[in-house]
Amino acid sequence: MGGTLHQTKAIVLRTVTYGETSLIVTAYTELFGLQSYIVQGVRKTSKKNGNANCFMPGALLELVIYYNEFRHLNRIREFKWSHLYHHLFSDVTKNSILLYMIELAQKTIKQPEPNSDLFGFLEDTLLHLDTASGEEIPNYPLFFSLHLSYFFGFQPAEKIKEKEAFLDLQEGIFTNIAPLHPNYTEGPVTDALKELLKVRTPSELPELYIPYNIRKELLSVLERFYALHISEFGKMKSTHILQEVLN
Repeated sequence: MGGTLHQTKAIVLRTVTYGETSLIVTAYTELFGLQSYIVQGVRKTSKKNGNANCFMPGALLELVIYYNEFRHLNRIREFKWSHLYHHLFSDVTKNSILLYMIELAQKTIKQPEPNSDLFGFLEDTLLHLDTASGEEIPNYPLFFSLHLSYFFGFQPAEKIKEKEAFLDLQEGIFTNIAPLHPNYTEGPVTDALKELLKVRTPSELPELYIPYNIRKELLSVLERFYALHISEFGKMKSTHILQEVLN
């Protein structure tokens, strides 16, 4: 059986070549959550509607798919752009942030169950990044990382007392006593995290100033934070590149 036909929006997370003309695409879909598809013949230059560029990481697509819950690989019948970005694939800085966001999503989303709120958050932050002002850009990956953690249950509590000078990365809580383990933040890094948690939308980011050296450290801290809470998280490949681009 080929499965039943459905139409769904999707965010491309990963693409690998398959054979001479096809692709295996991992995508986060609005209807079915994390899914893998085979897209046959899409790399044929002679094929009229064959367009492998549609499957770049971060692409927002409208798919018509065959869905069979017992299959590891389903098939895509039709595909088109849900939204054509203006800047994300051409602007070096925005593209670096895009790739960081997609890698982080790929490392955290591991179950096929759909989550419409998570899909909406990913879609909204990608669309906003495409048109974001220069003042929003430096802290954008930090905003994304902190708010993405909410969907996996380990975002730090938003109600913070002034005297709580440490963030316990293992417990995900602010505390006024340094933990007995090494996985915690203090000083300007903790202060910056507190301020970031107050930011509700990316449009508020220009009001927040974080020096480059603190931003750079925060990217490393947040990677460690995720590694403590997501099994087999591994090492982020895009963090170092992003730290340099945002200098």
